[in-house]
Amino acid sequence: MVHLENLIDLQMTAKKDRSLSTIGEFGLIRLLTEKVKVKNLSTIKGIGDDAAVIKPAGNLCTVVTTDLLTEGIHFDLVYTPLKHLGYKAVVVNLSDVYAMNAIPKQILVSIAVSSRFTTDMIEEIYDGIYAACKNYQVDLVGGDTSGSMTGLTISVTAIGEAMREDIVYRDGAKPNDLVCVSGNIGAAYMGLQLLVREKCIFDRNNSVQPDLTGYDYILGRQLKPEARKDIIGELASRKIKPTAMIDISDGLSSEILHICKESGTGCKIFMEKIPVADETRQMASELELEPLSVSLSGGEDYELLFTVPLSDYEKVAVMTDTHIIGHIVPESEGRYLALSDGSLTPITALGWNSFGTNKAGS
Repeated sequence: MVHLENLIDLQMTAKKDRSLSTIGEFGLIRLLTEKVKVKNLSTIKGIGDDAAVIKPAGNLCTVVTTDLLTEGIHFDLVYTPLKHLGYKAVVVNLSDVYAMNAIPKQILVSIAVSSRFTTDMIEEIYDGIYAACKNYQVDLVGGDTSGSMTGLTISVTAIGEAMREDIVYRDGAKPNDLVCVSGNIGAAYMGLQLLVREKCIFDRNNSVQPDLTGYDYILGRQLKPEARKDIIGELASRKIKPTAMIDISDGLSSEILHICKESGTGCKIFMEKIPVADETRQMASELELEPLSVSLSGGEDYELLFTVPLSDYEKVAVMTDTHIIGHIVPESEGRYLALSDGSLTPITALGWNSFGTNKAGS
């Protein structure tokens, strides 16, 4: 039996920790960076100077992206383990690099913490960051630390490399291209809904420990997602260059509309082709939600949504964990979802909005 209390990682009553006020900012930086080792030849100078120095070789281009994770908006520390949070903060940025058909090489991490965070708690976050760096073979080359009046904020910048001719943008989709997606959709959102539900139960009666048994998959997709570097590798090995690509961070409906808008096209997506995991369907049923709505509107899957020429059908059809879910049409034909009865319904963007009401825990 998995209890909510086992996910609570604030450790407010844990052993006495080294005080941030005692070791200071520079002491904290030394503590957090003493384990850093350079892995990539393009990292000329990492941590230890006023700025990092990076030199891609030959005709490589540099790809840069950044994401901000804010407590109460993007995560709730009641049910988010600190190590998982550090890992996820890196992964969400690496996913954007892979979505450009590039390979991430370096990251910079900046963190702002309030006085309720101890040195050991910050180390927990960085343990997750180091784990992600090791798994994806990227170098931590810099960042910043600061105090905060409002809680915890983590900002990660990721830097990647790709040959100019290999980079994929959102604006290259063309009529008759196949629309493909990796993995399955909606699992992370259902993991979040489960955690929010169990938190509410715990808040009402903390003597009753919520039972999360049987939902390890969707919980993992929410708390410790992975970026699809394997898909990028397989595309390269099969000599497939997508015409457009994006990662699914804000929901499938939002992302396909981004591709269509940037490419000046329409699309036809088949409901029955959208991959949804069994645990996602089961959780949706428990919460009386429609799995289709979950797969279209749920965010944080960090799967890859991409288009390929029809001529690549045979190659993409045998790719690992990849699904063809529709095709691109001329813009005049609209952007529609084909339902199981053959009817069409317009695709609308109902995904994540960090300025709206769908915040962590809401």
